[in-house]
Amino acid sequence: MTTRSHFLLLLFIAATVFTSCKHDKSNTDETPAVTGIGPINASSNVKGYGILSHLSGIWNGPVTSSTALGSYPEWIVDFRPVSAAQVSAKNELDSLNTILMGFFIVKHNNEYKMAFRNGGGFAGSQRIAYAVVDSVSETTNNYFYRFSDFKAGGNRVHVNVLFKDDSLIMHVYTNKYNTLTTATTHMLWKAQLQDNSSAQNAITHFAFPQKQLVKDFSTTFDSKPDAIYYDLASDPYNEAAQPYLGKTTVNISFGSGHTPDPTKKVFLMITTQPLFTGFTFIPAQLKYRSRYVFLASTDNVFTFNYMHPGSYYLYSLYDANGDGTFSSGDWISSNLTNTFTLAELGNQTVNTTIDFTIP
Repeated sequence: MTTRSHFLLLLFIAATVFTSCKHDKSNTDETPAVTGIGPINASSNVKGYGILSHLSGIWNGPVTSSTALGSYPEWIVDFRPVSAAQVSAKNELDSLNTILMGFFIVKHNNEYKMAFRNGGGFAGSQRIAYAVVDSVSETTNNYFYRFSDFKAGGNRVHVNVLFKDDSLIMHVYTNKYNTLTTATTHMLWKAQLQDNSSAQNAITHFAFPQKQLVKDFSTTFDSKPDAIYYDLASDPYNEAAQPYLGKTTVNISFGSGHTPDPTKKVFLMITTQPLFTGFTFIPAQLKYRSRYVFLASTDNVFTFNYMHPGSYYLYSLYDANGDGTFSSGDWISSNLTNTFTLAELGNQTVNTTIDFTIP
């Protein structure tokens, strides 16, 4: 089961700017920019377009980090299409610490290419970073993409993304806000594909992927030294502008005889498949975890924003012993089939009552 340290990774990702390793010319595509491009269509060249065919699904794996936060046993990300030319995923630790990632087609430097949006809330502050693909290598069973800061370049910020079989390796490098002469390893995530069935409805709905322009970034970063935004009003593609996604509000209550300690936490977990058959827990079903959050036990409501449309199961836990997992003595909701469906751009409300003590 997910540990509390796992969720700290969300803070780490949201607090940093994605970067990557030194440029390896033997493993990249350095074709020069064309001098002019017309409207995008199915025959247009879109640099890095192939990444859209590999991202969809629930990914989970350990993180190795050189930061003060250390390494983590797992990080779960549910990537799905939100348009014909964009994949995204939203995660949160709590109401103040969230992250939305997205890969989408842009126009930049007189080319169509893939861009990467990363950012959200960190300890109450906001930071959004953008990067653009600058290197591509696609061979049989080996698909590599490098994203770098639109303005400051790869030595400041870049991330390598590599797909092989059912694995995803994301290698992040940074020069620590220009305090180092060369970008160094910041984070390495080695994930395995857990499931891609939950993404199939969106794939079918959009006939995904297609070559469609999502944002024209031709002049967006001209006056900036880098592609980072701390003022959300200036964000060129803010969360409110993201397509297709909805929100689910969870109302939390406690049953008779279950009075929470205000110093304890409540854990909400949303899965795409059930974790139980009757009252029998099925550990293998944990691969279907999609969204989750830790809350103060005094919080009685939480909204999962920018959530993929689909069918879900909701589980709630009062973490009595503070170990971040389901343990004897913890309290859970006795409703083990609390299902709901979120529509496109929908607004769903779900109730959960924590009323059963785990033996």
